[in-house]
Amino acid sequence: MAAIVGTSVWGHWSSLGSLDQNQPRYELFEAQLHTFERSNDLCNAMNEFPLRPSPRDRDRNPRWNQAHGQQTPIILRNATLFDGESVLSDPMDLRLEKGLIVSIAPTGSKPAGDHHQGKSIIYDLNGRFVTPGLVDMHSHHSVMAWPLLEPSTDDVNEILTSWGPITPFVRSWESMKTNDVAYRIIASGGVTSSLILPGSGNIMAGEATAVKNIIASGELGEALVEDTLLEHGIPPKQRHRYMKFAWGENPKNLYKHTRMGNAYILREQLTKGQALLDKQSDFCLALRASSGSAQQKARFIEQKGAFPSDLSLESTVALLRGRVAMHSHVYLPSDIEVLLQVVGEFGIKPRALHHALEAWQVPELLKSLGENITIATFAEFGLYKWEAYSPRLSAASILADHDVPIAFKSDHASPELNAKYIIYQAAIGHSYGLPANKALQAVTSVPARAMDLDYRIGYARPGYDADLVVWDSHPLTIGATPLQVFVDGNAQLKAADVRKSMGETFTDAPAKALNLSPPMRQAVNATAMEALCSVAKHPSAENFIVTGISRSFVKGHPLLPETYSDLSGTNLTLVIDHGKVACLGSEEDCALAASRLLSQGSDTTVQVHLSNGHVLPGITAVSSSLGMTELGLEPSAGNGVPNPASPIARDPTHLDYAKYGVQLEGKAFRRARLGGVTRAVSPPLAMGGFSIGVSVGLRTDTQRTLLDGGVFKDDVALHLAVDTPAMMSHGTISAAVQDLRRNLKDGLGCLNDTAYGDVARGKMPLLIKASSHWDMQQVIAVKRDFPSVNVVIIGGGESPLVASELHKFGIPLILTENRWAPMDFRARDTLIGPPMTPSVAHSLREAGVKFAIATAGMMLPADYRLHALPLEAAWAAKFAGLDDTAAVDLVSRNVEEILSLPRSRDIVIWDGNPLDMGGSVALVFEEEQYAGQVSGDNTEGQADGTAAKRYGLKVTSCWPGEEGN
Repeated sequence: MAAIVGTSVWGHWSSLGSLDQNQPRYELFEAQLHTFERSNDLCNAMNEFPLRPSPRDRDRNPRWNQAHGQQTPIILRNATLFDGESVLSDPMDLRLEKGLIVSIAPTGSKPAGDHHQGKSIIYDLNGRFVTPGLVDMHSHHSVMAWPLLEPSTDDVNEILTSWGPITPFVRSWESMKTNDVAYRIIASGGVTSSLILPGSGNIMAGEATAVKNIIASGELGEALVEDTLLEHGIPPKQRHRYMKFAWGENPKNLYKHTRMGNAYILREQLTKGQALLDKQSDFCLALRASSGSAQQKARFIEQKGAFPSDLSLESTVALLRGRVAMHSHVYLPSDIEVLLQVVGEFGIKPRALHHALEAWQVPELLKSLGENITIATFAEFGLYKWEAYSPRLSAASILADHDVPIAFKSDHASPELNAKYIIYQAAIGHSYGLPANKALQAVTSVPARAMDLDYRIGYARPGYDADLVVWDSHPLTIGATPLQVFVDGNAQLKAADVRKSMGETFTDAPAKALNLSPPMRQAVNATAMEALCSVAKHPSAENFIVTGISRSFVKGHPLLPETYSDLSGTNLTLVIDHGKVACLGSEEDCALAASRLLSQGSDTTVQVHLSNGHVLPGITAVSSSLGMTELGLEPSAGNGVPNPASPIARDPTHLDYAKYGVQLEGKAFRRARLGGVTRAVSPPLAMGGFSIGVSVGLRTDTQRTLLDGGVFKDDVALHLAVDTPAMMSHGTISAAVQDLRRNLKDGLGCLNDTAYGDVARGKMPLLIKASSHWDMQQVIAVKRDFPSVNVVIIGGGESPLVASELHKFGIPLILTENRWAPMDFRARDTLIGPPMTPSVAHSLREAGVKFAIATAGMMLPADYRLHALPLEAAWAAKFAGLDDTAAVDLVSRNVEEILSLPRSRDIVIWDGNPLDMGGSVALVFEEEQYAGQVSGDNTEGQADGTAAKRYGLKVTSCWPGEEGN
């Protein structure tokens, strides 16, 4: 092009004199023409958007290469296929070639392109579930690489005072690190594609990019960032672009502006962008009118200059043109409203609102924009700050009922938000009312659509990328785990690792036909429930007949005969006569007890029939903050948080006692009741440090107070940390261990009257937080040298490495890190769990170590998952080879025995199996004092000979919900 232009104008310049005399003017003219052409290219590029080919027309995966792409065709035979929209009715065969799905056909037919079957690798799936590769549209892996070492591997937020909260010009892929072990971990959970976003510190935080979770897949076979990009193989100018916004608390708190200040700052930035956009548009209009002769072009550049540009505004202008898609972090309805208003002034429509825990309150607002906005949210996460104080477990169902697209995402960075387990969020969403197809769409096709990539990912159909997951069970069941994951047609899991990790759970073929309709919590007629519960919870209600029970797990319960054994059947019956268990057995065995009650008049007996009842003891939780704070990140919303660096933090005579600051109310209590949790052990809050304090045993019935039974044990255990947090008070782990040893020794001397004295004499358990196996070895040595101390470890991520020693010295665990991750450098050998490694629970069971399950191992002190304790127990039991009775023990009897707690006298009746996603608490019976002075077997005589107080079982919760019970 330049050579042609130069020749065409040579005559003009040669007529003016010699070449040497006119060389500078000629070079200027050439530069002006070059600037014109470049400006013209930029003007044309303003209207260029990424191509969106029809999947039917796709005959190649742009990421495929000869060196490391899929070489051999793969056939997945006899699959139960969810294709991104629904589960297909027939078993299907899928053929994958060069990173694409090339055909799908019913098993037994001959799909197109199957003539090379002899050269194919064939997987006979025996009816197992296959889904598209999962899509996580909100992750921070590789920009916050594991193990996380701040600031070395943390590049998620661009915080610079001089730039302020507007940094749209930074790009996440320029902070990505391919040595992040999370890539493989995430892929092992079936997540094949992720959107990597900057953090939420800034109003405009920067550009995000989509990746495939596979390393060294490019032509060179090296761990290059470019090769991880989902659109690798597509010219950079044709790739999709995404802008991360953050609205609400985060930028407000970081930069100290008010919300109205942030609105001005955003409006100011968009106004600057709009001014540049208008200038560019006017420039391009004039340029096109001046595209005649070379002289006209040169004169235009001389008068107008080059295409108007500003590097700091480029991405903002692209956003205004619709070239960059807007994705925003936002929580509150009021913040959603204002954000939509501000960007709407500039014609911007967000593609997705992320987190949005309270969006369920404004579904019609979201719909009013014409084009639905995807809500990318959490299924459970909440209760950790004010913006997250009103979530709903049923939020996805509510939004879906209003036709608002729902996606579940990870926010991957910390272990409890590990993207590996994003399918669990879909399962929880389904459990709380989201239809199964929509739940699976929420981690496949919906996020793919929100990323504008639903023509190549999110579906399992011909022409789509060969990203697929083969599951061991229905993906919406508890503990569902991939048996194989394909990314661009390449298998990611080693068969030997999968078999070893799953242990007894692994089978080559399902033992029975897979359930196409995973369990969901049963909806209860509100009118009927209200009528029943008003009677069941009446102060005078003390007679109950519960039928339709299929299983019981209350052997050894203090209110049952010692000879009682757990039962299973089709119509077991529970009879409670005047607050006392009169019968729990078959319908025939309990007929007499039931008829005796009914003979007194049916109006005095509450009758409940369940479709699949289960009887459990009350669950006992070990919490991180229950009763100590309502909001984990707001110290003022509870008892407060001590400074771990203060001198008093190292003083063993100034221990913090939770009993003096506990509050028996809050939304976490409601979630506890949803999970059948009737009691909890809560330590004082501590955001780091060696000494945490003495925990309290509390009841979760918020109708009680501290003065009438709300606390069932004043002092449960002394909690300490021999772990990374101990450095905040002691500087080193060694100094903390030295203090621990000194304090235990002094417990039999000068600290005799403190909790250390009780611990040293074996009267109070010593609960030590530890994740690293090196720290656990220090704890084991303490037990060896102080054998009378009842040492318990809480945490336990690397405990398999010392499991035999734990068993030898009789040290049990409160296991909070069964599904953990190597985020902490000092605990980077934490077991990943199936399908890559055996689970922590499996290793402990094999070694004979006693353990219980808790959810208190969170990075944030917020007990938002207490409702899921039975599910965590079931998950642990699945891969540890434990039966259902042992699973229930993990959150009841084992907790009581490990912490020397009195046995729970509570009985919880579930409708549905609490160990899968379909269980709902129906009735909670707790032992309480009845009005009146009536003698009988369930009485306690008074020492002074006065009338006995009568105790009995009363209903304290009836079909509890998040709104109350």
